[in-house]
This record gives sequence, C-alpha cells and structure tokens, in this order.
Amino acid sequence: MPLISSCNIACGGHSGDKGTMIQVARLAKEHHVLVGGHPSYPDRENFGRKTINISNNELKRSILAQIEGLHRELKSLGMGLHHIKPHGALYNNVAKDKELALVFLDAIGTYRKTTFLYVPYQSVVAEEALRLGFQIKYEAFADRHYHPDLSLVSRKEANALIHDPKEVLDHLLHMVKKGTVLTLSGMEVKIRADTYCIHGDSPSSLQILMYLSQQLPMNQILMRSE
Repeated sequence: MPLISSCNIACGGHSGDKGTMIQVARLAKEHHVLVGGHPSYPDRENFGRKTINISNNELKRSILAQIEGLHRELKSLGMGLHHIKPHGALYNNVAKDKELALVFLDAIGTYRKTTFLYVPYQSVVAEEALRLGFQIKYEAFADRHYHPDLSLVSRKEANALIHDPKEVLDHLLHMVKKGTVLTLSGMEVKIRADTYCIHGDSPSSLQILMYLSQQLPMNQILMRSE
C-alpha cells in the first residue's frame, strides 16, 4: 500500500468478500490510497478471466451488487469510492463490444457523477462513457505487453506479462515520456494514460513496485500522481 496511489478491490465477483473488502479498505485508508471497485463476471472459479454465458440483465444485477457491496463497507469506514474498474475478461470485452459496454455503464449509472471510471485509451467503453457523461481516467498497464490495436497480449501467451522490474520500468517510461507504447511486434502506437496498473497477483509485483518507487523519482516521475 505505501507504494501505490490507488487500488482496485475485488468485490465478490471473481474474488473477495465483506471481510477482505474491509481489510483492504482499512489498509488503503491508513496509507492514503484511493479505493476503487473491481467488478467482474460472477465467476470465482476462473478468477473472472474467462468470458461466461450470462444474460445482460443478470450481469447488470451482479455488477451493481458488487459495487454497492463495496460502497457500503467504504461508507462504514468513512471512505469514498474513488473509481470503478472492470476486471479481467469483462475489462477486455467492454473495451471492444459496444453492447456489453453499454450494459456495464448502465449497471453503474448511479455513480456517473461521483466516481471515476478507469478505461483503456481508444476503447469502445471509453467512447461511450464520455458520451454518457461519465468521468474517466485512461489506464495503461506497466506490466503487460500490447498488440498494435492496443489490446493486451493474452495471458495464454508466455510473454503476456512483464516480470522483470527493469523491463517494467523501461515499458512504463516509454509510455510516459513518448506517449506511445512499444508493442510486441516492435511497432510504436500512440497511447494515453492517467494511471498505470501493476497487477497485485503477479509473483514479482512487490519487487516491481519497490524498484519503481526508487527509479521513477530519479527519472523525474512521481509514483503518486493522482
């Protein structure tokens, strides 16, 4: 927590329950970290990283229940909900599927004016969110490789994630300083980001964050930018 500026809390879809939500929220409050809801397909078996067969109404109800559940716990701790970021397969799908993006945005519509939405640059969900009056922050991934269309390399591929802290730093600095991402094909593609994600379940996440906290100030870039 001391190494990050915002966190995404699993709220029951792919992981998490009342106890873990409260535990993580308290840690975030202690370290002045902004808290976001991380809703997903209701699929704990696959950690929300597979597309499941679910009706739009069922998905909408599940997403809203996840966010409302976290919001209740945050209010009990005197905390606010800073942002919402879909997780896993839901994140990837709303980035390119307009119908699903609208289902997702409809589910969280009551949070339109009070909460930021973390979305990928040039994604369908970003375009629709802006059209509907949502407040957005563009997000990029410091520990994931990209394709030229700005989609993430599938986790089924061996080189989807970047584990080495120095490689993560180089990847991040390229995006921050040049406004482009160097894709696996070697092509540089324009990208914009207000916030950069490091996955907490990566085996080297702590090492990466410790390294970035040392190196980014030396590159005149602050970790706590929000």
